Amino acid sequence: MLWLEANRSLVISDYHAAFVAEFARTDVAAAHLHGLRKRKGWKVGRAPGRYLGRHRLFSKVEIAWLRDNCTKKISDYHREFCAAFDRTDVTADQLYKLRKRKKWKTGRDGRFNRGSVPWSKGKKLGNNPGSARTQFKKGSRSGVAAEIYKPIGSERIAGGYLVRKINDDLPMQSRWRAVHLLNWEREHGPIPVGHRLKCLDGNKLNVDLSNWELVPIGLLPRLNGKYGRNYDQAPPELKPTIMAVAKLEHQVRQTQRKERA
Repeated sequence: MLWLEANRSLVISDYHAAFVAEFARTDVAAAHLHGLRKRKGWKVGRAPGRYLGRHRLFSKVEIAWLRDNCTKKISDYHREFCAAFDRTDVTADQLYKLRKRKKWKTGRDGRFNRGSVPWSKGKKLGNNPGSARTQFKKGSRSGVAAEIYKPIGSERIAGGYLVRKINDDLPMQSRWRAVHLLNWEREHGPIPVGHRLKCLDGNKLNVDLSNWELVPIGLLPRLNGKYGRNYDQAPPELKPTIMAVAKLEHQVRQTQRKERA
């Protein structure tokens, strides 16, 4: 106990190793000594997290050299330091972190200076023989992309609508377009601003032009349940009446707005 109290300022790993060597106590773990030191209230004489009991990694002469040469690139910094002081136990990462902790300025901030010439100037990128084998070839597909690829003209159902692939360009969401829109635009041109196509029989997969009618956007809430009627779920024989009433209400509303304006 006298030895433990006298050497309490050692770092716990050194504390334990020295105690075991001094008294041949292999039945004592470092955690035991740490707990004992805490229970006894022995002050270790250093701030929390400070390992002042360890030997310094660098001498004053080495620190001076490292400070004076801190502007070197880390690879040259490490190589020249090891050669100057015959140090084989120091890594480039340790020197890098030391330089960061000491806040020694290297004169570099990672940005290109105005007027600097990039390393790739005048070079054709991607012509490395070693990397050319792994580069994507234009138009080529492999792996999952090849498995799920759909050719232009393919059709599928999305959101209840029949859609058709029209190109392979980007963005990807522009590759598919609703078939009923394509049919309408082919016959009548682009849909006017403020209008939408409304499915008449409730079957969105029926892309025949006769099943779609161009209506104002303001008419749609009068067909979708907001006014106590649901066009899509109504019996077929009531759909024409619901549509006519909705159009009449919408027209009255538009006329009232114009009169107030």
